[in-house]
Amino acid sequence: MDNVARLDADTAWAAFMRRDRAWDGRVIGAVKTTGIYCKPSCPARRPKREHVEFFATAEEARAAGYRSCLRCKPDEVGRDREAVARAVSLIENAEEVPNLTELADAVGYAPHHFQRIFKRDLGVSPAEYARALRKGRAQSALRATSRVTDAIYDAGYSGPSGFYSDAKERLGMSPSAWRDGGRGETIRWTTFDSPLGTMLIAATSKGICRLTFDDDVNSLRRLFPRAELIEDRGGLRELVEGALAAIERPLAAPDLPIDVAGTAFQEAVWRELRKIPPGETRSYAQIAAAIGQPTAVRAVGTANGDNHVAVLIPCHRVIRSDGTLGGYAGGLDRKRQLLAAEGSNPELPRLF
Repeated sequence: MDNVARLDADTAWAAFMRRDRAWDGRVIGAVKTTGIYCKPSCPARRPKREHVEFFATAEEARAAGYRSCLRCKPDEVGRDREAVARAVSLIENAEEVPNLTELADAVGYAPHHFQRIFKRDLGVSPAEYARALRKGRAQSALRATSRVTDAIYDAGYSGPSGFYSDAKERLGMSPSAWRDGGRGETIRWTTFDSPLGTMLIAATSKGICRLTFDDDVNSLRRLFPRAELIEDRGGLRELVEGALAAIERPLAAPDLPIDVAGTAFQEAVWRELRKIPPGETRSYAQIAAAIGQPTAVRAVGTANGDNHVAVLIPCHRVIRSDGTLGGYAGGLDRKRQLLAAEGSNPELPRLF
């Protein structure tokens, strides 16, 4: 068929098999046996390859007699992307950054829904996008002028305090505290039972700093020998429930605070991991390319292994380029179970 040849059916099928959200809006998969068309990231089970044909647009699929999937709602993708693009333009051209409500009103969405689709498409919230934009402009301005205050205002900050707050912003605990064994930190911890076995969770006042399988307080002492470690008596209940939700109901899991720090390279890898949506996977090579270090594939694997917060920094969503699972600190059985709960199993063909 002309549309299959034009789209490269093998490439389109591969995007559907890995539920690649980046291909949403670029290709439509239609199932001959059900008469339904879907976007690549649809969480539904995959059919046999011979039962699927591909179209460039939803309009083409409808003209061929197919109807839209009620689960993934492929017809909404184009509208969502146009709204995100318009919001990005508003942020980039505004003298004062609009807040979420103002952005959502401007593009015709409810604030909480627009926050979700913006982060889904760009990997960051509108506020995070605006902060990154301001920081980039500030760095450029600082290179162009010797006056720090001028650079701060030229970048769009209302004053120095906002600039210095952004400049100090990291994922959580200061790097010096991590290097110094958690000196000055109070860390609460507990263990709990999960579908994947016993887990240890530990948190500072800023967020979760440790979430591991088959672990105990001794590993926490080795990691943070200078921190005050306190066994929790119920104060971590919400964080425990959130971690369980991330395992059992990953598509509806809450956004939990995380407090980790590492080298600049490690943090870049961990941030990229957090951008991978549930139900999708990336290869080590893709992560390396995404952080601008395409030759650092082995180092990406090492950074994955150095992840202190399992599941929430989803290193289980990173696999080898050949589609096999690769390694996982919690064991490959747990990696398979986590991916299966998200609707992804790269080692086995799945139904639509």
